[in-house]
Amino acid sequence: MNILEQIYEINFEKINFLERKHSLKNENTIIIGPPKCGKSYLIYDFLSKFDSSKYIYIDFDDYRNIQIDIIKNLEEFISLHSIEILVLENFKFDFDLPKVTTTIITSKIDKDFEEFHKIYLNGLDFEEFILFDNKHQNTINSFNSFLKFGNLPEIIEFSEIKKSKRNNEICKLYCENSTQLDILYLLIKSAGENKSIFQLYNQLKKTTKISKDKFYEICEKFDYNNVVYFCEKYNQPKAAKKIFVFDHSMIDFISYNKNFTNLFKNMLYLELLSKNHKVYYLDNIDFFLPLEKIIILAIPFYNDMILDNITKKLIPIIDKYDINEISIITVSGEKVLYIDEIEVQIMQFPSWALTL
Repeated sequence: MNILEQIYEINFEKINFLERKHSLKNENTIIIGPPKCGKSYLIYDFLSKFDSSKYIYIDFDDYRNIQIDIIKNLEEFISLHSIEILVLENFKFDFDLPKVTTTIITSKIDKDFEEFHKIYLNGLDFEEFILFDNKHQNTINSFNSFLKFGNLPEIIEFSEIKKSKRNNEICKLYCENSTQLDILYLLIKSAGENKSIFQLYNQLKKTTKISKDKFYEICEKFDYNNVVYFCEKYNQPKAAKKIFVFDHSMIDFISYNKNFTNLFKNMLYLELLSKNHKVYYLDNIDFFLPLEKIIILAIPFYNDMILDNITKKLIPIIDKYDINEISIITVSGEKVLYIDEIEVQIMQFPSWALTL
């Protein structure tokens, strides 16, 4: 039992943790989320509330933790030490769980498990980012950092020169081989655009040898684990999806060809998800929230000269979907105007995100 004895010495009594909007309770839980979004620190914070003798924390991505030895002795070890909380990081659901009071799992596999609560954890939303960002003294400076460097908690602590390298390392963490990495980079480059999986496959096969079934399977994996999001067109599930990724800043870090509008759209989409909105898109409409009957347009550099063009696109949508609110989100400038008696709020991203 030597490995388990070594693992058992780990404790988290002095962990320094800033509160997130998600937290763990004393119940069986599976945490799903993209790399470096804060899954482990959520666990560390939870464990810090208990005496270290009550839990054992096992990370299967730790090379020292030989799974075959752990499986062989785990149940006996738990009984011997009266362990109440079992934590399995990077678990592959490839052996039966021993009985304890509480089991916490993180995994790259989105699996429904009987009697387990599930948390889908993303990166920081803007409100959380402000709490984590102690380098800047005002909202505008925090927004500029959030926009440029993204939403992952750890990236805040990196120097600017190291942030780009670290973002590329994070992408590789979630991929098992170079083919998966090629697919992830393709999806990141396509963020903010409407593309079918078939279109993406045809694009990739020009440079990478892969079957269509395998390509679909990997895309599905990224989708299940909130690494990539495929936003549906409202009431048209078979239409091309609008693609978004777990960290908007990745769009700039994997290409020299900047597309600020797509990055900005991705940032808005993640903010809407963080507030548990069900989000779709429509023709000429970036985001549609059908339950609230709200339209949201991402126009980072809005000016009144484009108002006539916007109005022509919006009027038929307003009538068709009985819209009661329209927001235009920008990086600068705020005002209120009306289209067909519907209030249109033009808001800077920080104001919008903090009141969403």
